[in-house]
Amino acid sequence: MTLTSVSVRSQESGTSTENIFNTFLQESNSESRLNFFFDTHNRYRENSAYDWLDKVNLYLVEAKKQKDSLDILNYMLMQSQVYHDLGDYDKSLTISKELYQIKDLLNLKAKSILLDLMDSSYAKLKFYAEQIEIRKEKRKLGITKKVSFYDIYASLGFYRKAMDDYYIDEKKNVDDGDFYGQAVFYNNVGDFLRLDKSTPTALSTYKKAEGFLNVYLNDVTKTKTDNRLSEAQLLKGIIEGNIGKCHTQLKQYEEALPYLESSIANIKEFSKGKFSSDLVENSLEIAYCYLQLNDFQKATDYLSDNINPEKIENVIKKNSLFASYYDKTQDYVNAVFYLKKNQRIIDSLGSGESSIKLQQLRVVVGEDFENTRTMVQEQRQALEASQNEMIAKDERNNLVFISLVFTLLGFAAMVYAYLRSIKNQRLIAEQKYIIENALVEKDSLLKEIHHRVKNNLQMVSSLLSLQTKNTRSKAAIEALEEGKSRVKAMALIHQKLYQNEDLSVIEMQGYIESLINSVQSVYKKGGHNINITIDAENVELDIDRAIPFGLILNELVSNSFKYAFPTDDENGKIYIHIQKIGNQEGFFEYTDNGVGLPEDTEERANSSMGIRLMNRLANQLQTKLNVDKTTEGVRFWFNFK
Repeated sequence: MTLTSVSVRSQESGTSTENIFNTFLQESNSESRLNFFFDTHNRYRENSAYDWLDKVNLYLVEAKKQKDSLDILNYMLMQSQVYHDLGDYDKSLTISKELYQIKDLLNLKAKSILLDLMDSSYAKLKFYAEQIEIRKEKRKLGITKKVSFYDIYASLGFYRKAMDDYYIDEKKNVDDGDFYGQAVFYNNVGDFLRLDKSTPTALSTYKKAEGFLNVYLNDVTKTKTDNRLSEAQLLKGIIEGNIGKCHTQLKQYEEALPYLESSIANIKEFSKGKFSSDLVENSLEIAYCYLQLNDFQKATDYLSDNINPEKIENVIKKNSLFASYYDKTQDYVNAVFYLKKNQRIIDSLGSGESSIKLQQLRVVVGEDFENTRTMVQEQRQALEASQNEMIAKDERNNLVFISLVFTLLGFAAMVYAYLRSIKNQRLIAEQKYIIENALVEKDSLLKEIHHRVKNNLQMVSSLLSLQTKNTRSKAAIEALEEGKSRVKAMALIHQKLYQNEDLSVIEMQGYIESLINSVQSVYKKGGHNINITIDAENVELDIDRAIPFGLILNELVSNSFKYAFPTDDENGKIYIHIQKIGNQEGFFEYTDNGVGLPEDTEERANSSMGIRLMNRLANQLQTKLNVDKTTEGVRFWFNFK
């Protein structure tokens, strides 16, 4: 992931957009050219980056002839920035490393530019350990207050962690009245949410960012420099592209098109001369939309529009879009050609990519831990110093207070008011204590109720077991065993509730594991070697939904043990998957690779208590139980609210 390149706290500085390149040439020395170059945001508007590179190279050659060390450093710094703007990060980094070796010769502003440039280049090349060292140097020089890691976590795919750190690090730096800063902030938050597949939330966050930016652009009371207006228009294009990507993820392709088209036009205009990964991604995204809408002409127009992806994932996506296009147009030779290109890329990455990513993660986590420990130590020292200062201040205040009491009897009324205030605070504290105790007592009573309900259900289960021992009918025994299993499933719900700190929800991963163990104790007497996979991490349900879920799962697992694997197959597999989609929707799936359902399943549905029970339980969840007969086994699934 790439955070919006516009800084939240960038300064309102800039220059006229008239004859930018000529103005640069007319500057009298390398120092003034350096300041002009880095203070001008839209410097490639009239002349391309290659024009600037040619001129900077000429100045650098002349400086080397004159052996002017200051000029050499200044022009090398500009040269490195131009290569970075062109997307040649290796070349930019090579020059930056050479400057870094002699960074003590640079002033603070030049050092800051160099370190920011190296930070960005290492991020583009995914050299996170080196990037962290550069950030440590920035903190050492006072350029930044702390070392942040949220963008690195995002690049490694840990978007939720990145978003949490980003909130902590950056939210406090954005004033409520800074609408431009608010737009940058919420656009970055939207990036984390979109990449984490929380698309509806991401879309609303991007809309919020768009609203702040529109307020900023329409505010005529504040003077805006040309540089800042160019940055704002570029940010507008980036936000529009992100909104379009959200609509694409939601399969709303026609809604996505106007946002992506406007985004591409804005980015082309206001990042002229610079390489833009947003432009590449949005062009690929709009080509994908047109392919989905079967408008092949427009899709190929965007795919052929000089798109040169920098990132591997974008290269793969471009090849996939070409393969999809040729497949849809029945040109299977070219479709296979692009699929093979992708396969070669994937093969070249090899299995080592995941281990490299793991190593990078270890480095980042280690540095993050060390950084946090250092920060905590600094905060502790600052707190101790503050406490000592407060103690000394209190002592001084006491002396002043005593002297004032003895000199001015009029303060007696103030003392009386102060004592009344203390009394009121004590009354408030006592009332708070009573309320907190009442809440604790309420939680204890609720836990006791759930405990007793669980014990009562266990007693019912025991009574069913006794009845089983006194019954000779095989059908009756099976019915009693099934009833006992269902009672245990409900008892487990109440057990989990009184064991939880939160009495309102059930953590489904642990509950399903306990339920499986309970069912296995009844039906695994034949020694089935069944591999059970449960995928319900971080899913929590309230009791009204957890009980129907538990009973449905009890029926499905029991049926798998009883009927799905009659030959005691060692390759038996059961897969249980529950996923929450946003805050309101969810998805449930149960599959096994057993013998599958009999041919007369639909006729049996009306007479089978288990199937009727599952259908009624599904009705309680306001959904319908779906059944798919696969070539190997069976699949049950439904969506729920």
